[in-house]
Amino acid sequence: MVFNVMNDGAIADGNTDNSKVFENVFNKACHSEGKNIVLIPQGTYMLRPIVLKGPCKGQVEFQIIGTLQAPTDKASTINVDHWITFQYIDQLILGGGGKLDGQGPSAWDDNTCSKDPNCKSLPISLRFDFVTNSKVTSLTSINSKNAHINLFGSKGIEFHYIHLIAPENSPNTDGIHIGSSSNIEITDSTIATGDDCVSMSPGSKNINIRNVRCGPGHGISVGSLGGGPNEEDVSGLTVTNCTFIGTQNGLRVKTWAKPYPGNVFDLTFEDIIMENVNNPIIIDQQYCPSRKCEKGDSQVQIHDVKYINIRGTSSSKLAVAFDCSKSKPCEKIELNDINLSYHGVEGPVASSCVNAKGIANGLQQPQSCI
Repeated sequence: MVFNVMNDGAIADGNTDNSKVFENVFNKACHSEGKNIVLIPQGTYMLRPIVLKGPCKGQVEFQIIGTLQAPTDKASTINVDHWITFQYIDQLILGGGGKLDGQGPSAWDDNTCSKDPNCKSLPISLRFDFVTNSKVTSLTSINSKNAHINLFGSKGIEFHYIHLIAPENSPNTDGIHIGSSSNIEITDSTIATGDDCVSMSPGSKNINIRNVRCGPGHGISVGSLGGGPNEEDVSGLTVTNCTFIGTQNGLRVKTWAKPYPGNVFDLTFEDIIMENVNNPIIIDQQYCPSRKCEKGDSQVQIHDVKYINIRGTSSSKLAVAFDCSKSKPCEKIELNDINLSYHGVEGPVASSCVNAKGIANGLQQPQSCI
């Protein structure tokens, strides 16, 4: 069955709130057996924050051909953690080549999180909570107020041919943030934002990122980890055939120097191109964005991390930096065929290792410190 939102009274004028219509149409599709399509034709549809909740009797596919537009009023923005949320749905499909416009410029000035640890949240454009065996393809998200996409408690989601875009100076506009989720695949996509292209928090397992173009932004990050008690491990990350352009970091693992234990292991980064990246390869176990942290030793154990055929240019002299924990040194780090150059005034390209153990094989530029 095809459920066209226009037939239920949607108004594509970029002004009228369509959230109730979308909720009604989704519920009809969700409660129908077999495969059901929610069709959103050409036009601009304003939507206030909405939660679309399963479980569903059959399979639901959203064909977004038009543009979904977020509201800009404070009541829909300040201290609101979502714009569009999908929950408890199996075999969801999102596609259609359309666009999600988060209208971020209306809210970025309200982001005080860099100065205030108790800052009020802003909406994440697209949340997937407890969603399984699903696909997101051929969609664009622009100018999210917070992260573009957030996964929590989800399993078996594929992202293909997506474009996530926000200005380099937009705060906390991560592309895809993953937590407590497994078997996630991100391929053939472009992520150009003001924060991490992809970030993995505790409980991220078996994540496969392939053929992604990242930049501007902060790179692909594991962490930050070790910020609180009882965190789940992060393991089974593979990043291949990706290009980083002008990012603050390339391949980053970051942990707080706090007394909370955790584990990060089985990470593979292979066939990566860096173009003018500030920290191409970095493990930072003294992560402290405010620069006001107490000195300590991270209790997160990092081991079995492979870097294979990483090449290109660094915008800083220090192209490889492993700053690991004194009490939990990084173990089994492998550097295979690293070719990173630096053309700035600070002299030849360099590497730095603190409490890092492992092996180096093949070409090593900078010279390996492991």
